[in-house]
Amino acid sequence: MSRKCFYLIGISLVLLFIPFKAMATSWAYSFVVWNDYVYVMTDEIVTAMEKEIGEVTVYSDMEELPGNFSNEFSVGTRYFSITNLSTDEAIAVEVQEGTFRKAVRKQKYLEREQSDENMTLSFSILLMLIIFLPAGLYFAIKK
Repeated sequence: MSRKCFYLIGISLVLLFIPFKAMATSWAYSFVVWNDYVYVMTDEIVTAMEKEIGEVTVYSDMEELPGNFSNEFSVGTRYFSITNLSTDEAIAVEVQEGTFRKAVRKQKYLEREQSDENMTLSFSILLMLIIFLPAGLYFAIKK
């Protein structure tokens, strides 16, 4: 009976500490990706565009995907360069036919700050070793 109880407690603890990755993404802001950079949408209306430079090729509000990706705008939404402004600073996004909003370049796409994910995984592995290594030694010595 004690062996079953020990296993149940061990499995319960492992399940509590295994990191689970959320399936949905919570976006802090609306953005588009162009030329491998994230451009964050602003409320500023743009009236002077130079030329069309691209369009949204992939949309998802659940996960990050490759390509000219957006978490708000549908496939086919067009991007334009802004007169007298480098695309290294900002671009214009056609939010409705004839209406353009400024999107400011923030960071390289898919290049983020280091997360706690690796630390959580390491902690989980360490915890499993702390629980199962002594248990395995105990049962090996007992036999």
